[in-house]
Amino acid sequence: MKNDRTENFGLLLHDTARLLRKQFEARGREMGLSSAQWRLLVRLWREGEATQARLADLMEVEPISVSRLVDRMVVAGWIERRPHPTDRRTNLIVPTARALRARDAIKEMAGEIYEAAMTGLTTQDRRQLMAMLTQVEANLSRTENEHSGADPVNEDAR
Repeated sequence: MKNDRTENFGLLLHDTARLLRKQFEARGREMGLSSAQWRLLVRLWREGEATQARLADLMEVEPISVSRLVDRMVVAGWIERRPHPTDRRTNLIVPTARALRARDAIKEMAGEIYEAAMTGLTTQDRRQLMAMLTQVEANLSRTENEHSGADPVNEDAR
């Protein structure tokens, strides 16, 4: 089906994601955050608290990368390590009061970036785009689960 330009699908998604990351990096620097740092904060806001291993999984990076990132963010006052209540070998990573205060500003910044990205799209276009991307994500998740042997019932932990 070459006439519907699906051969460009992956490249288009990749380039769009790259441009969004660049926007977040530029705007995040204004707040003193790298893109990896704001991504970690967003994951923590959603999770409430998490181990470094869980954060590595959520961010799809190596645990050593998260360890270094956490070290820098602890020093900067964005997050803190707390002892895990049942596993002495593990710490929980939690956002600090500073991170919680910055949450609304970061969400506003993200909204501005998304609004700029979707300029020219009607409300219906936006809903349709989100629905289609959600379907693509579901399709790819299902395919990944089929190939990895993962249990799709327990995949909702994302």
